[in-house]
Amino acid sequence: MTSPHTPITRAHKRTPVAIEVIVNGVLNQIEGRICDLSEGGARIDGASMPARSRCEIHYAGQVVYAIVMWSEFDRMGVRFPYELSHGPLFNALERARGAASAHPAQIFLSNRSPGFGRRGLS
Repeated sequence: MTSPHTPITRAHKRTPVAIEVIVNGVLNQIEGRICDLSEGGARIDGASMPARSRCEIHYAGQVVYAIVMWSEFDRMGVRFPYELSHGPLFNALERARGAASAHPAQIFLSNRSPGFGRRGLS
């Protein structure tokens, strides 16, 4: 008897960031960059550890514990057993979300021609 596959929705919205971190494993210390962050986990590029291993992420004096959920040659996805709710990494996440929600500047709108294209064809 099989059950239909139901997609699992994420509990937290992932936000693109570029945060340099140090990842400590049991036997090694690796520099990496968090490229995708949420309260529940992150994608770290430039660092790789075996799946299901535990590690520490060091950023701005804060240590965040994580479990490697998947791993490739030069990147990995980690889950935080304790959701981010405070500290420098959470503050960086909030800043990134604030910057992403800001509207891009409306530049040169007054110089636009009323027609179609650069030449104002209609």
